[in-house]
Amino acid sequence: MSKNIAVIGLGIMGLPMAKNLVGAGFAVSGYNRSPEKAKALAAAGGTAAGSIAEAVAEADVIITMVPDSPDVEAVLTGDDGILANARAGTTWIDASTIRPDTAIELARQAREAGLKPLDAPVSGGEQGAIDGVLSIMVGGEQADFDAMAEVFDAVGKTIVRVGPSGSGQTVKAANQLIVAVNIQALAEAVAFLEAYGVDTTAALQVLGGGLAGSKVLDQKGQKMLDRSFEPGFRLQLHHKDMGIVTSAAREAGVATPLAASVAQLVAATVQQGNGHLDHSGLFTLVEQLSSGSGDSGSTRNVA
Repeated sequence: MSKNIAVIGLGIMGLPMAKNLVGAGFAVSGYNRSPEKAKALAAAGGTAAGSIAEAVAEADVIITMVPDSPDVEAVLTGDDGILANARAGTTWIDASTIRPDTAIELARQAREAGLKPLDAPVSGGEQGAIDGVLSIMVGGEQADFDAMAEVFDAVGKTIVRVGPSGSGQTVKAANQLIVAVNIQALAEAVAFLEAYGVDTTAALQVLGGGLAGSKVLDQKGQKMLDRSFEPGFRLQLHHKDMGIVTSAAREAGVATPLAASVAQLVAATVQQGNGHLDHSGLFTLVEQLSSGSGDSGSTRNVA
């Protein structure tokens, strides 16, 4: 447990991951553009860094968890970034969700600079990050992956190397496709159940025990019933992810009609000003379309 770990990006996912690394006995230095998040890490036993350069200077492992491909590129290649300030031999784990082709290119640059890159996007949402039970899909060299076992075990439960650099991001894109389609199906089912006046809590309980059961139903069903969409994963980010899915599928010549349809529904919900909601907030559009009123009460009790 002698590794020094730098975590860049201490948001909904990054901060609890960093706290779990502290709890596992690692020395963790964290940087975030909003300094209060770094202070929260310091309060949990980590160290608040004032810059990326400061955070990574003595790191054996660097973990990035930032919103999008341009953000990862900036963190890696900027003057204050990882390539300019990390030591040769450092392992760079990108836990962000970005384009697979971007992941491949940035991994190439990292290797040329003497780093060991792993693209390792995660699934499980905020609660999974808090509980340290994330599913982590990793692309990169087998030896680099094997060397990070203790690090991954501190933040995740299902950790699998899925291929060379970029593969983790490809699997994450597939994950986001499945999750989005499931959320949309659940939203339509809840609206359907409510229209017939059934006991929706009981209905979701029995549905969850059968073939229709899923983690999406378990984690998002009650949010829809309560019209409470505090973000565990923001619609704005899933909108970005669906763009990755549809673009990559088009480049590969793969037909993804459900992905395309749900991507449009996610986009419409975001364009209505609801990008800050949890992705279960897709229900707001279903309810609005079902009411025919052009106005939904679905956003009450929203953070």
